[in-house]
Amino acid sequence: MSEIIVKQVTYVHADRESLFQNISFSVPSGSKVALIGNNGSGKSTLLKIIARELLPESGEIIGAENVYYIPQHMGQFNDWSVAEALRVDRKIKALRAILAGDAGEYNFTVLGDDWEIEERSYAALTDWDLSNVYLEQKMSSLSGGEKTRVFLAGIQVHSPDVILLDEPTNHLDKWSRGKLYDLICLGRATVLVVSHDRVLLNRLFSMLELGNKGITLYGGNFDFYKEQKEMHLNALREQVEEKQKELRLAKKIAREAAERQQKREVRGEKQSLRKGIPRIMMNTLKNKAERCTSKLSDVHAEKIDSISTTLSESRASLSGVEQMKVDFNSSQLHEGKILISADGINFGYQSEMLWEEVLTFQIKSGERVGLDGRNGSGKTTLLKLLLGQLEPTKGTLTRADFKYVYVDQECSILRNELTVYEQAECFNEQNFPEHELKMRLNRFLFPREVWDKPCYKLSGGERMRLVFCCLMIGNNTPDVFVLDEPTNNLDILNIEIITSAIKDFRGTVIAVSHDRYFMEEIMVNRYILDSVSKSV
Repeated sequence: MSEIIVKQVTYVHADRESLFQNISFSVPSGSKVALIGNNGSGKSTLLKIIARELLPESGEIIGAENVYYIPQHMGQFNDWSVAEALRVDRKIKALRAILAGDAGEYNFTVLGDDWEIEERSYAALTDWDLSNVYLEQKMSSLSGGEKTRVFLAGIQVHSPDVILLDEPTNHLDKWSRGKLYDLICLGRATVLVVSHDRVLLNRLFSMLELGNKGITLYGGNFDFYKEQKEMHLNALREQVEEKQKELRLAKKIAREAAERQQKREVRGEKQSLRKGIPRIMMNTLKNKAERCTSKLSDVHAEKIDSISTTLSESRASLSGVEQMKVDFNSSQLHEGKILISADGINFGYQSEMLWEEVLTFQIKSGERVGLDGRNGSGKTTLLKLLLGQLEPTKGTLTRADFKYVYVDQECSILRNELTVYEQAECFNEQNFPEHELKMRLNRFLFPREVWDKPCYKLSGGERMRLVFCCLMIGNNTPDVFVLDEPTNNLDILNIEIITSAIKDFRGTVIAVSHDRYFMEEIMVNRYILDSVSKSV
């Protein structure tokens, strides 16, 4: 059965903290559906439950038979052979035993009629540009992109009815991504995919959003989903504005009512003195007036609290991009200044050069340049050459004096042993007081409960937000932002935060990313590599 039915599923962590409760939805046979949501919402856990790799606290999975599941992280498979990753190791072993003369019943039972399993496996590997990979080879010997392609090759080997994919485009180059898009969209299998790849999401026509209020279905691709979310955000913005006005009015009414009541009490006390009312009676009247004032004050306070609560809830519902604002100063370098000039450069050892042709190009201040190429084409090496960490083997490369900030997917400028607050303090070159640092952390979506959290425990999105928060605290505006696959392993919310920050930056950007949507959003308009410099 290739339909996926998730019925009233609840999952609770080992520490008894609930991740999600009573989740229900269905994916019809043959449908291609995206599962989206912020980091920590439980998307990967839900995929594992559907794949029967995790048991829910309650609820059940119906259907989803003959499932092929590809996880996001693959380090746990380093000790496996490629055959084990492809799930063909037992059949390959049985086939080779039979060919070696072992006619035992067990080997024939394991192999069945699949006499072409080895040829089919190698054909699938070759189809994913892994012709140099052997079934006996350890997964640890492969790059991140090669590991992903091994698992994707397994889809062709097994022809599953249901495919579950968790961030499958991480580490994949443009060619591999295009092949994956076709595999997902043109195949007959039912597909449920967790992804932040907006190009892929725009090829799917149903979005399931997992959030703290459950799961919501949006019929349409990612652009349509964004339109719906923007309409919802506009309504929230109006609600926030209306509640702000209502709160100001309620406070004004409460203040005016208190002033009127106070004047009445003063007038009443003066009249009582003139009329010669006994003091005991005056005290009784005074106590009654105070009770009346207190009751009136309580009524207004309750109304103000109610409005304030609604306002806080509305503000919290706004996206992270709405709540925080990254505002870097403009680079001090004049636009058009030549920062890097490469003349016939190449890199390698002795006669073995990295690129078939030498590279000649310039990068000027204010430009937005991408380094493009397939996995293994030398993007990281070229980046190190541009930053002066390596020198070219051939040709000449000159660099002007400029200040840069290097942002990679590991956020390596952070110190893992420090807490969030301690990391912010390290960048406090302007000597902000403690309350100012904490206010800025709050603005970057780091509330009080995470200030003492070690950086190594932060998610990818949290680490990236902390990098930009620290740069803002230090007023560390660079001349050049160098971005090395910054969107890998991030959810869409955090990608939008980074995108917003880089988009508004008035300076030079050099970016390496296979996420073409991200590159377009940050306005990259020129690509360098593959022996040419080409304009978009």
